[in-house]
Amino acid sequence: MSATMLDTYREVITPEGVPLHLPAAGPVPRALAWLVDFMVRIGALMVLSIPLAFLGGFGQGLYLALMFLLMWAYTIVQEALWGRTLGKRAFGLRVVAHDGAPIGWMAAITRNLLRTVDMLPFGYALGLLSSLFDPHGRRLGDLVAGTVVIHDSAPPPPGALAIDSVLAPPHPLQPAEQAAVVAFAERAPRLSVPRQQELASLVAPLSGGGQVGVLRLYAMANWLLGRR
Repeated sequence: MSATMLDTYREVITPEGVPLHLPAAGPVPRALAWLVDFMVRIGALMVLSIPLAFLGGFGQGLYLALMFLLMWAYTIVQEALWGRTLGKRAFGLRVVAHDGAPIGWMAAITRNLLRTVDMLPFGYALGLLSSLFDPHGRRLGDLVAGTVVIHDSAPPPPGALAIDSVLAPPHPLQPAEQAAVVAFAERAPRLSVPRQQELASLVAPLSGGGQVGVLRLYAMANWLLGRR
């Protein structure tokens, strides 16, 4: 069984030794979130331009100052305080440090200032190439700032099935295989039933496939975690 079946997840180990699986976001949801933020800023500037037009030269200067703040402080302040902008919130994304911790002001400033490099030579070409070749979808600004954009982990849906049974694997598993089984049990409650079964079928020799295979993987994860 390959450990890459959960290939978009970045695993980090906390100082307490607890493994965290961070679902890294790819370039498409990040681009859509950026587009939402761009439209918000343009809309705000259009609304503000109307009353400022009556203030003459002072209004023009104030407009330029507000434009600068919206284009740069908009993302820096929101990411430093809440880890996400309005666009990222709309698509369930969050910026975190490489170890899963919240980012601070320095990281937020660094990753956003380096957008000017990611935009080169046009249309975020360098940033796109970086995110496509990086296993966790990071652009150059993320690599320098030590950040990663992830999908916010949603809580299990109400009524999610609780699996209390315990089942020892039919044969010894390698550490990477054990980690994949435990990761499956952590993710599965947030996946659709067909997706759960699809993942279980990838390891049919171990699970048996189908919904029975899903339940067997839950039970094996309980055994691996010592819930006996």
